[in-house]
Amino acid sequence: MNNFNLDEINEECGIFGIYALGSNVAEIIFYGLQALQHRGQESAGIAVSDGNNILIYKDLGLVSSVFNEQNLAPLQGHIGIGHSRYSTKGKNVWKNSQPLFRTFKGQSFAIAHNGNLINTESLRKDQIKKGARFETSADTEIIASLIETSAQENIEDAIKDAISAIKGSFSLLILTCDKLIAVRDPNGFRPMVLGIKGGNYIIASETCGLDIVDAKFVREVDPGEFLIIDENGLRSQMLLSVERRSMCVFELIYFARPDSYIYNKNIYSVRHRMGEQLAKEAPAEADLVISVPDSGTPAAVGYSAASKIPYAEGFIKNRYIGRTFIQPSQNIREIGVKLKLNPLKDMIKGKRIVVVDDSIVRGNTSKQIVRMLYNAGVKEIHMRISSPPLVYPCFYGVDMATQTEFIANHRTVEDIRKYLGVNSLAYLSIDGLVKAIGEPKADFCFACFNGDYPVDISEMLNYDKFSIDDCGMEKMSGSIKTI
Repeated sequence: MNNFNLDEINEECGIFGIYALGSNVAEIIFYGLQALQHRGQESAGIAVSDGNNILIYKDLGLVSSVFNEQNLAPLQGHIGIGHSRYSTKGKNVWKNSQPLFRTFKGQSFAIAHNGNLINTESLRKDQIKKGARFETSADTEIIASLIETSAQENIEDAIKDAISAIKGSFSLLILTCDKLIAVRDPNGFRPMVLGIKGGNYIIASETCGLDIVDAKFVREVDPGEFLIIDENGLRSQMLLSVERRSMCVFELIYFARPDSYIYNKNIYSVRHRMGEQLAKEAPAEADLVISVPDSGTPAAVGYSAASKIPYAEGFIKNRYIGRTFIQPSQNIREIGVKLKLNPLKDMIKGKRIVVVDDSIVRGNTSKQIVRMLYNAGVKEIHMRISSPPLVYPCFYGVDMATQTEFIANHRTVEDIRKYLGVNSLAYLSIDGLVKAIGEPKADFCFACFNGDYPVDISEMLNYDKFSIDDCGMEKMSGSIKTI
């Protein structure tokens, strides 16, 4: 898929699970996934169990295009998990969509994963040596394979075996015929929350997934925690030792929905404080503050509040443009930006403006936005970025540029300013970011800014890339599978 090379940073997945004895949960999962759609737009799937059989429906596309009344109706069950996917590992083909179905000692299970493993290749090779076969190129199948081939007698212990072998980021939901199991990696890279509605437990990537179904937020699932939900209620074990909490700081900068809460802090408010801190660190003389919508808006409002420079909408965003298979020719590449954003000329013409965005990746999109603003008659542009410069790639579940593609990796801030053609450019400092969040710096992963990777990535850097034969991986239409 192509997204007009818009320099976007993409999260991997959203997950949602519920145990509600006496209820049919498919529709609830559908709405939960819609609330988490921002976390993945390439495929969606739901798996449910009625206590005896697991049924799965999944396909490529947005949640609202994959599911309808006709294909939700057969998904009868009181336990279920759902998944919305953005691929960081594995092609965007039907077989890579989730939940994945597998069996353990004749017992069915389905698995959904948000994150990215860093020891995939060695585990895959080991499993193949043991006779395992792989149908997908997604690292989630590694976890499923480890469960399948475990020597343990029950599936709970098999899952524990698998979890002890994997490294990287993983927030997991596993559905058996009679249980909902949730696991969060010991660093807590990706978010996972626990909610309750009418005595029924719900697990979701973010609190906005709970809000949509009127569930009450209970708490975040702890890093290293292993939750089992069944007819006896909720059981919790600290399965993995926590040496270092490392929540992805980009969840607070960009990924999480503004109405979600992380560390009991509203994301919109955190981003607003980022803008306030940015105004203190990098003031500007200007007439208006505008944002690059939507992700830059809370910080822009915060910048305006701290600087006393009026905030105004400088762009109208077309919210009906998604991903596209069309490859635009080079000479009309800018159409990709214009389809999404159009400047309000009368509002900004002749003005000195501060433009606030959440990040700059390669710089191509920012350069096109600057050109559009100048063409609209802007007098001066002072660009402010509510995060530090991106320099290092992420190995924990975020689709970013490679290190050489990051514009800040090979250019100074002054060089980037000249490349963009703006009057001034400034980024929020790491210390300023930490101050805006209001939590200890040690609790977060800042690797994309400073190269301090919490989990060893040497295997990712040193292995000879394992070749996966994708021949025969057909693109299939969605289907319900009764297990």
